[in-house]
Amino acid sequence: MSRREAREAAIQTLFETDLNSELDLETAFLTVAEEHEKLSKKYKEYSLSLIEGAKSHLSEIDELIAKSSSGWKIERMAAMDRAILRLAVYELKFSEETLSPGIVINEAVELAKVFGTDESARFINGVLSGII
Repeated sequence: MSRREAREAAIQTLFETDLNSELDLETAFLTVAEEHEKLSKKYKEYSLSLIEGAKSHLSEIDELIAKSSSGWKIERMAAMDRAILRLAVYELKFSEETLSPGIVINEAVELAKVFGTDESARFINGVLSGII
């Protein structure tokens, strides 16, 4: 299995917990992980580290997104776009693992094409490019 699938699980978990604040991360992740049953233990751990990292830096991440998305309030963004952006900004700015900004943006754009609307990929690309 791949890191992209681990990111998919992370984004789905961030999405679910964003829409249902009473849902704890572990429960949400276990539900999502069942859909991704082929994820190895290594990638489940990777996915969980992304989720926890994004959640632990949420206010800083949202501040960066808000500054880069002129004209858009974060709470007015599509929930899936918000989840994708939060994960990507975590990977760009806060993750202990250093990834090329191009790789992070490409992954986010590809995930937006799968999970977002027709406009999501372009919007996410623009916001992330502004943050870089």
